[in-house]
Amino acid sequence: MSTTAPKSVQASLPFPEFGQSADGLTVARISNAAYAMIPKRDGGYFLGSGWRLSKPFAEWQRSDFYGHGGDIADEAAFRAFVGEQAAHRAEEAALGRQEFRAHANTPWGPSQGAVRYGEGVVFHSTSGHGGFHLSAERNAKVHPLLRDAGGNYEEDAAWAAVASALPDLFTDLERRQADETLRHNWPDAWEAIHGRVLQPGESRARDAEAFARHHADDWVVISAIYSDHHPGFTEVAATRGGRRDQRAEERRFLVLSKDYKIGPFGFVIDETRHAAYDGPSSFIGWRGRAGG
Repeated sequence: MSTTAPKSVQASLPFPEFGQSADGLTVARISNAAYAMIPKRDGGYFLGSGWRLSKPFAEWQRSDFYGHGGDIADEAAFRAFVGEQAAHRAEEAALGRQEFRAHANTPWGPSQGAVRYGEGVVFHSTSGHGGFHLSAERNAKVHPLLRDAGGNYEEDAAWAAVASALPDLFTDLERRQADETLRHNWPDAWEAIHGRVLQPGESRARDAEAFARHHADDWVVISAIYSDHHPGFTEVAATRGGRRDQRAEERRFLVLSKDYKIGPFGFVIDETRHAAYDGPSSFIGWRGRAGG
């Protein structure tokens, strides 16, 4: 899906400004929102964010940025992100969402503020969480695999069902984020909506399922600790397929710490390289067991 705003929207884009902070950070501002490329200790950058920094760029400092928006590869990626945010804000303004006070109880607590996205589509904020409430008519448009009977969709992930069903009420960025959320969390629904099968690498959930199938009979690590008894090694506990129920057999192994790199779905023991271990344990839970 394209992230370029229509020409009518581009004409009213909030203008992003770029500059350097007092301590040499590459920074940007869009209206009241402030962003910075903040160096990480191990190299690379992460996205810092702040709010209402009205002073000149040359007076901004690292301490002004309290938000953490994930990794940023380089300045080109930073500028692309800022441009995307500017387009999103312009589209959001063009949608005409209305803030109002709603005296309503939600699954997340009493509403403390609400935004009407359209007829029958209201987002509620509460003291701890929030989400959308849809009227019965609007809720009927949500795909059956995603539909909540009460029309309530929390803000962390389930909101994506609303954006998927009612795309005209959301910005291009929001639609893209919703599509990504569905792919990674509800792949069955995504495939039903789009009429195609997700390929490897397109969905974390599908990739996790494939990992589980492929390694169902392998020893997969469920916990690990640096070994007090064998310097340079990590002591790990593993079960077949990484199962975590009480009936699963557990075995311990020693893995060179420099080789212990956890993948997205777990570390698989290679019995030709990683030695089974029954000696003194650094795991508190293993102390006192036979062989531990």
